Amino acid sequence: MTESDILNVVESWQNFHFALRELEQNPEYIPVLMKVAIYSDQANSWRALYLADKLHDLHPRQIAPYVPEMIEQLKREQHHGKKRHLLKLISQNQIHPDTFGFLLDYCMNTFTSDKEPVANRVHAMQILFNISETEPALKPELCEIILQEMEFHPTPGIISRGKKLTRKLQQQIRKL
Repeated sequence: MTESDILNVVESWQNFHFALRELEQNPEYIPVLMKVAIYSDQANSWRALYLADKLHDLHPRQIAPYVPEMIEQLKREQHHGKKRHLLKLISQNQIHPDTFGFLLDYCMNTFTSDKEPVANRVHAMQILFNISETEPALKPELCEIILQEMEFHPTPGIISRGKKLTRKLQQQIRKL
């Protein structure tokens, strides 16, 4: 499968299940999918990232090696849909401590921005929490920021994830 083939397949949602099945049966196509998903600037390339997201649900180990490239792409990505899937996939995988600095800054800006779609903000909040699991000193500040966002920019998504994460953070802070 070539990059062109991937772009043609994701052009139509009718091909989605076929493409997913094809990738499961032929994992050698995954590098091509990920190249299109992460780097392509074609209008529908976000669908390739959506396909990678769904493949991750079934076979996370096949997508996890691309997390460093996804993090790097966040520095340039402008498409909200692609950012949503990149953030979601990053939030579901382990991240290397070398990327904490960039991700803290990026995710804090994304999470507290009222210009970002709610899904992007929720995934950014999850990444911040994930980082705090490795860097416990961040927990009190993160808890306060989440509570503030729940109060001043409440949406169902922010409130739902925020309640879960602040509950965990508050329990963890008491144990510090």
